[in-house]
Amino acid sequence: MKQYELVIFDWDGTLMDSVGKIVACMQQTALTLDMAIPTEQAVRDIIGLSMGEALSTLYPDGCAELQAEMKEVYSQQYLALNQTPSPLFDGVEDLLTTLNGLGYKLAVATGKARVGLDRVLTATELGGYFVASRCADEAASKPSPEMLLQLLIELDVSPDKAVMIGDSIHDLNMANNAGIDAIGVDYGAHDRDTLSQAKPKAVIRSPIELLKHLNT
Repeated sequence: MKQYELVIFDWDGTLMDSVGKIVACMQQTALTLDMAIPTEQAVRDIIGLSMGEALSTLYPDGCAELQAEMKEVYSQQYLALNQTPSPLFDGVEDLLTTLNGLGYKLAVATGKARVGLDRVLTATELGGYFVASRCADEAASKPSPEMLLQLLIELDVSPDKAVMIGDSIHDLNMANNAGIDAIGVDYGAHDRDTLSQAKPKAVIRSPIELLKHLNT
C-alpha cells in the first residue's frame, strides 16, 4: 500500500465551482474590448494556466499592452461586475477536515495570482487547512513542475509521497512533469476523456470520492 504524506489541490474547478464565472468573465472582457469572443471550451482549456499564459493562448497575436488591458478588465469583471456564483463544491470542507484528521499535509498549487488565492482562502475560511501554497506569479505556469517542486522542497516531502488533485489536463501534466502521482476530477474544466490522456491514478466524480483513492 502506497502511503502519501502530501495532498496538493488545484483551486478553480477542483475545490471551487468557479469555471462558469471564469468563462463568463473572459467572454465579457473580450466583448468589452471589442475582441473576438472565445468559446466556452477555449476558455475551459486555459483554466489552470497563469493569466499571461492563458491570454497568450487565447490571443497569440496580442501585444503586451493589450494583455495588460485585458488583465485589468478581467479583474474588474471577476471582482465586481460579474455576479456568477462560485461556491465551494459540495463536500469540499468535509473532505479537507477528514484529510487533516488523518494526518495528511495539504497544499494548493493554482493558476491564480497570490492576491487572488489569499482572497478566496479568506472568503471561504479554508486557509487554516493548508500548510503551504504556490501561485502562478510565484513560479512558472503549469504544466511546468516548478510549483510542485517548490512545495516538495518546502515541506520536505519526496515525490513518491505526494499526489496532485486537479480538474485540468494542465494540473495532471504538471504532476507528471514533477514525477508525482495525479488524480483528476471530472466536474471542473475538463472531462474524463481529456483528463485520462495524462494517465492519472484515477478520475473522480466528487470531492469526497478522493478518500477511496488515497493510499491504495
